[in-house]
Amino acid sequence: MNPLARRIDAALPQTQCTRCGYPDCSAYAEAIAAGEAAINHCPPGGADGIARLAAITGQPIVPLNPENGIDGPLTLAVIDEGWCIGCTLCIKACPTDAIVGSNKLMHTVIEPYCTGCELCIPVCPVDCISLEVVSGERTGWQAWSAEQADLARSRYEARQQRLQREAREHDARLEAKARMKFDDLQAHSLHTDPATLDKKHAVIEAALARAKAKRENQQG
Repeated sequence: MNPLARRIDAALPQTQCTRCGYPDCSAYAEAIAAGEAAINHCPPGGADGIARLAAITGQPIVPLNPENGIDGPLTLAVIDEGWCIGCTLCIKACPTDAIVGSNKLMHTVIEPYCTGCELCIPVCPVDCISLEVVSGERTGWQAWSAEQADLARSRYEARQQRLQREAREHDARLEAKARMKFDDLQAHSLHTDPATLDKKHAVIEAALARAKAKRENQQG
């Protein structure tokens, strides 16, 4: 991230809500810095956020784009524990790991970690998640603090690192399993026909090659 994008990112509320049209706040910051996005696409930042971005970029202050949302109060996700079926979809959707629970067990929201991003709402199959206003009539940066933004950013980054680590570990397990079969295919196959075994051997060899290329690309 270049210096301008870094300054822009620091001025964003870090709710990671994606309402700007980008996958996270840093991607939106980079798009603004590159001249690919306007400064008025961040509802959580509100009017104050637009003013901050205008000061950094030198662009004029403009109203929030209504297509991205409204300048509303800070909200907190609340799970109706009586209706929660433990599907874990909200856990997977939460960008700051603010929801805890296990498969088929009740989920709950850790209030200080919730950014009010609303990403858990549409994925809930039983509509057991609601939003509770926690900032009264205050909106944007009047309802959100730099400390909260820093916490949200650190939790989002930690989650991204965890997901990447888990993906690497998953790929490593699959590669190890494929390697085991590749080394002694006849012992791990129900087929005995040499031609069939040769085909399976070629398929596994290609899969191992793809796994190696993917690993080298990630390391590079």
